[in-house]
Amino acid sequence: MINFDLEEIKELIKAMNENSITEFYLESEGIKLNLKREGYVQAITDVSSSKKFDESVKNNADQKLELQPKEVFIKSPMVGTFYRSPSPDSPPFVEVGDYVKKGQVICIIEAMKLMNEIESEVDGVIKEILVENAMPVEFGQPLMIVETG
Repeated sequence: MINFDLEEIKELIKAMNENSITEFYLESEGIKLNLKREGYVQAITDVSSSKKFDESVKNNADQKLELQPKEVFIKSPMVGTFYRSPSPDSPPFVEVGDYVKKGQVICIIEAMKLMNEIESEVDGVIKEILVENAMPVEFGQPLMIVETG
């Protein structure tokens, strides 16, 4: 019997993205796996920078980001793909230095073919955007640092 763990599925998704595959279907021994990419898709054309980014994420995962007084993280409420803008041709929702209000849309996380608008939890200034556009994110992963009041 075939069993998939989350890491293997993530590797399949990564391979789909790297090879511009839009659909993958596997059925074997009672297991069905169907992965599709629809809607907003941004290809990474420079594989070397993609690998460097992956290494950077792994290195930073072990380091704890330290917040200054009056700074807060805006964290991902789900596993998915992080997008800074509503479409490839649109400007980003926010840039470093922008003032945001509580409830303002600051990014999108695509999860299971649904585009989920992520809103700021606080009023403040975007100090840092911690995730690259079109990169996978984990539940609870810090996306941005906002300086409040």
